[in-house]
Amino acid sequence: MQRQIPEVVVSRLPMYVRGLAELHQDDIDFINSKDLGHRFGMSPDQIRKDLSYFGKFGRQGRGYNVALLLSELRQILGLDRQWCMAIVGVGRLGRAIMDYKGFVPRGFKIVAAFDKERNVIGKRVSGVVIQDMAELETAVRDKKVDIAVVAVPSTEAQEVIDKLVRSGIKSILNYAPVYAYVPKDVRLEAIDPVLALQGMTYYLARSQDYR
Repeated sequence: MQRQIPEVVVSRLPMYVRGLAELHQDDIDFINSKDLGHRFGMSPDQIRKDLSYFGKFGRQGRGYNVALLLSELRQILGLDRQWCMAIVGVGRLGRAIMDYKGFVPRGFKIVAAFDKERNVIGKRVSGVVIQDMAELETAVRDKKVDIAVVAVPSTEAQEVIDKLVRSGIKSILNYAPVYAYVPKDVRLEAIDPVLALQGMTYYLARSQDYR
């Protein structure tokens, strides 16, 4: 029986990968859990517990081999291969996502983009030709898209997500500020800066400096 990994643990793995990549770039060969904890603002016990879900990586007296641990975590996260992405909605946000240069070095390649506006369809953004939304289901299959990014207005998000699900997409990143529904076998992640800001104001409102 496969061991169940808590979602909060999986959510921290990319942070570990980023930190270890920085250490590797700085030619640091070994690091212990205490120093890792200081770097990530976490307790050494928590880091050891997180990593223990995936195996034994540390060595007594030496800590973790940075290059080895980085390689193992990249493999666990599936970052040892390239993932094909599609952007749905090429307004300001969609264009900004397509123009971002940080995807390809980390294993993500935008291979398709879709919009419904006639003045946008057929144009090329960051080397990708924008296609009509009517072509979405067929194009997503043909281009073997793994991950879709939804950057459409909230009123259109559920319809777009339904189309992506019908096309076989199992991973969707949703920027639309709306609660969307997907089948249990589809992974949906939502990014809403307003919700994050509202969470921050909870603490600001209780700070003596803001009373």
